[in-house]
Amino acid sequence: MKKVWRFIVYVCVFVLIVGGTGAVGFASTMQEAMSIYDKPVPASIQSLQAPAYDSKKPTVAVILANEVTEIFDFLVPYEMFSMTESYNVFAAAPDKNIKSLTGGLDVVPHYTFDELDRLTGKGPDIIVIPFMPILDEAKYKPVREWIRKHSSTETTLLSICNGAENLADTGLLNGKSAATHWGDIDRLEKQYAEVRWIRDQRYVPDGNLVSSAGLTSGMDATLYVISRQLGEPAAAKVAKEMKYPSYDFVGHPQMEPFTAGLSDIVYILNNAFQWSKKKNGILLYNGADELALSSAFDTYGASGTTTTLTISSKREPVVTRHGLNLIARYQIADAPKLDKMIFVGSDVKTRAADDIRNWNENGGKAAQLFLHSDAPERFAMEPAFEDLAKQEDIRTAKFAAKRLEYRATSELKLEGAPFSYEAFGIPIGVGLLSLLVVSFLDRLSIRRKTSSAL
Repeated sequence: MKKVWRFIVYVCVFVLIVGGTGAVGFASTMQEAMSIYDKPVPASIQSLQAPAYDSKKPTVAVILANEVTEIFDFLVPYEMFSMTESYNVFAAAPDKNIKSLTGGLDVVPHYTFDELDRLTGKGPDIIVIPFMPILDEAKYKPVREWIRKHSSTETTLLSICNGAENLADTGLLNGKSAATHWGDIDRLEKQYAEVRWIRDQRYVPDGNLVSSAGLTSGMDATLYVISRQLGEPAAAKVAKEMKYPSYDFVGHPQMEPFTAGLSDIVYILNNAFQWSKKKNGILLYNGADELALSSAFDTYGASGTTTTLTISSKREPVVTRHGLNLIARYQIADAPKLDKMIFVGSDVKTRAADDIRNWNENGGKAAQLFLHSDAPERFAMEPAFEDLAKQEDIRTAKFAAKRLEYRATSELKLEGAPFSYEAFGIPIGVGLLSLLVVSFLDRLSIRRKTSSAL
């Protein structure tokens, strides 16, 4: 009987030590991914201009939360609607303070909610709702109230990925059908039982509400809205320009749903036990493509293996290709030591020639990666998946694609280690060390009892 109890104690110690260590690591990684802008605010932020407003065009508002907003959900629909040149497209938030996206990219809103309502005289025609974790009720409340304010059938509400949770939080999805990310649908089915959650469609239209499944599914949903309002040729043109490989889903959104599997444990282990995370800098420069930026942040930064840091030449806002105002947390002169410096965009070598020269002359000695320059004909996410496999391992890259609901996996050429030796090795090492310590203490206790008995 003593042996049984001893075995139980050993197992409990192993689980508690490994589980506790992993929980601390996982929480730390999640907190880092949700980090909020904490640097001095550039004075030049006061003079920023929003894209020109044309009263003859419908207006699209892409929401930013007071805390953190998912980067792909925000950047990519913003770019897609802008590419049509048929909409006013603005970043809107409760106030004009700098807002943070997951992975550490920071954006200055064009307008507050109230300002945009006054500008248009009625509010936006389309509201894009990215995933915005509801971390602080008081800070989040203005977002909920503004969505509800514009819930009439005259406004299209488009939720991207887990933005469906934010839409469901308003109550507007009650009695309606919706899609969301495969990893959260079980939780949302319990939390919002009055919503009919659809698992096997890339997007679900229901009246004036359109919801998408996981991240890249949001491209299908956005293209669907564009095709419905501007015609199918307009949507096809945007998809072609973005080299999007899954346009067929726009007309036929049915899919084989992803489900959580044992192989997905790599994501948990990476977040929990990748203690020596890589530090990758990402250059922000005027004219940077929004999808290209997202491909870096939402591949490396969301993998649990890498910290992504924004770097620019000067301490002033950077304007993207379609008019978003970004703020870098570091300048080249004060950039921390990096493992890799990433330059995004197929035309970065010409658009950011001065910034690249500045980095080479005044920056660090990190390895340089021109993520898209050698593959201008490819969808922006694909080179990122492939480099992640080389930097980390194939399993991590495969999960990154699955997390993003990327379906054209036959286009990927993944090369690298089969799995993360660090992420799997550390918990095994920690567990074995804890067992050795317990075994030593156990034997020491036995010897003391034997000595006392003598």
